[in-house]
Amino acid sequence: MPAYPRSYELWYTYSAGYNQGLNRAINESIKANGRVTTDEMLTLYGRFLSPTRLGDRLDEVGMQVSKEVEELVDTLKLSTDATSDYGSALEQAGEKIKSVTDPEKLQAYLTHLVKSTQNAVTSNRKLESQLLESKKHIERLQSSLEAIRYESLTDELTTLNNRKHFENSIERIIDQSKESGRGFALLMTDVDHFKKFNDTYGHQTGDQVLRLVALAVKQNIKAQDIACRYGGEEFAIILPHESLEAAAEIAESIRTAVMSKELVKRSTGENLGRVTISVGVAIYQAMDTGHSIVSRADEALYAAKNAGRNLVKTELDL
Repeated sequence: MPAYPRSYELWYTYSAGYNQGLNRAINESIKANGRVTTDEMLTLYGRFLSPTRLGDRLDEVGMQVSKEVEELVDTLKLSTDATSDYGSALEQAGEKIKSVTDPEKLQAYLTHLVKSTQNAVTSNRKLESQLLESKKHIERLQSSLEAIRYESLTDELTTLNNRKHFENSIERIIDQSKESGRGFALLMTDVDHFKKFNDTYGHQTGDQVLRLVALAVKQNIKAQDIACRYGGEEFAIILPHESLEAAAEIAESIRTAVMSKELVKRSTGENLGRVTISVGVAIYQAMDTGHSIVSRADEALYAAKNAGRNLVKTELDL
């Protein structure tokens, strides 16, 4: 492979193993051809890693939706015209039959009506088939849009929600709390000595640490809770309708779950010891903005760090 930055990024991501779609595509190419060419590498980068890939995919799906709608409108127009022609034929035949006394002429009119009816039935069946096919296409496009939406709001490494999702969610939860009068709690979590892990054991081990913490978070929250990778080694967890005391208990459960796991380096089997986290907890107050409640949770987090790490602190401890 040429030493392009994109090449380094692609193979680092492949070796890290967190982009399953990319790994599947590379493995299939290697299985089929024994190698990945430079052209294939650039194609795979554009498909799975390019910063503009979501916009490109949205444009592509949007064009497909437009094309599908245009074809559907054309089909409906043809069907409307056919139905109108059939209605006119029935009306004309009805007028003519009234004055017909010759059996042969009557037979001819009836034959014409039967043929027109058969044509109308055929047209309707064709329309039904095209509508069913369009429905399938639109459902597939809808799935593609949902996948793009999910990807745009998900952190690939941890599969938690990303910072963008957090910022949207915190504003929505604040608005809901103002309307309902029911508050929420916010946890801000940071991995202790994370830089040391990265510098000592490498980025892949650092990624493994982040996935371990993310798993502990997932296993200790409810379905309604919103867990996000806030940035770097910091995580944010929104707990709707929880009190400060209940949120502190959840934070303690997450902290204990992380500390209970020993980290092993995959490449060598070396035991790297235990990972710990510090957690800050804040509770929603009537005048809060997203910035103010995050600031208080961050202050509580730094209090936990300053008190020796591997601790949970709430805003009441400040």
